[in-house]
Amino acid sequence: MSRALVPGSYDPITVGHLDIIKRASMLFDEVVVLVSKNSSKNYMLCSEKRAMLVEDAVKKLHNVRVAIYDGLLVDFAKVNEIDVTVKGIRNDKDYQYEESMAGTNMLLSRKLYGRDFETMYLPCSKEYADVSSTVVRMLLSNDGDISGLVPNAELLIKTIKE
Repeated sequence: MSRALVPGSYDPITVGHLDIIKRASMLFDEVVVLVSKNSSKNYMLCSEKRAMLVEDAVKKLHNVRVAIYDGLLVDFAKVNEIDVTVKGIRNDKDYQYEESMAGTNMLLSRKLYGRDFETMYLPCSKEYADVSSTVVRMLLSNDGDISGLVPNAELLIKTIKE
């Protein structure tokens, strides 16, 4: 069985994230969307609420499940017997960042577990190139329209107000 991770902070999940998850689900038997924590970010939503929004967005994708994990990606991958992470790439900046992370993850996985951990890049679909969680958060903070940018705008707004 082929399995892959699609990790991210998903604060909140966007239509671009969902596009990458859907495409990964066509390539692998099982996809785990890993809601993670990046210590350099300040979050609008807690991990549980971010995961709930992701679960709502992927509910029709039967080979996709959602997990929360705040440790090293390679540790989660080892415990769950996953050898590949899938990352969406919008631009050169994304590629440079993800290439550095891919190298770090491969080095850590080999050092800690004696196994390879590959990173697969999927270019974002052109219509989502300018969509980011940062843009969504900025629009939300200024009462802007987020419809079309997130898969579940009404649920997101309701969740923020709770």
